[in-house]
Amino acid sequence: MDICSKIYAGVSFLGEYSLEDFCAVGVSPRGKKEGELQTIIGSGAVIRTHTVIYAGNTIGDNFQTGNKVNIREENQIGNNVSIGTLSIIEHHVTIKDNVRIHSQVFIPEYSCLEEDAWIGPCVVFTNARYPRSPKVKESLKGPYIKRGAKIGANSTLLPSVVIGENALIGAGTVVTADVPDNAVVVGNPGKIINTINKLPY
Repeated sequence: MDICSKIYAGVSFLGEYSLEDFCAVGVSPRGKKEGELQTIIGSGAVIRTHTVIYAGNTIGDNFQTGNKVNIREENQIGNNVSIGTLSIIEHHVTIKDNVRIHSQVFIPEYSCLEEDAWIGPCVVFTNARYPRSPKVKESLKGPYIKRGAKIGANSTLLPSVVIGENALIGAGTVVTADVPDNAVVVGNPGKIINTINKLPY
């Protein structure tokens, strides 16, 4: 560990890890004392410079971040997960094994990504259907990305949409409704134009 980085109380690394300059791991969220929430990170982690990981996360083996990643508290993150430079993961998110999240992605609270999901650069998930509602905090629900789905660069996903298994969302798509398994969706609003098994590659 570089002397410019800090590991807070309550953090456990379960094997070898690499922590670059100016990182902070186990930062207490508002209302919690240092060490009150346990943070567990599996073997083989590579945490790159200026990454901040809040307390209460459980992270599997072979985790890696790009530079300046921000991961809020109390997430469940599986094995072989990669989160790219400048991406933000809010709290209470589930990310399962072998998920790839590229650079500058925003994933808000109460989102879920199943195994082998692939999220392209600059994708934005949303979780507040009525952002100015007095009870907005009580109804937050992020997108649910099923196994093997791929979300193209610069796409926007509206709250609570479900992206089916192996579905493909084209670059720049605005997803306003659930997407079936194996569908190919493009446009604003997104529309089904094909299925994966009919693509020419």
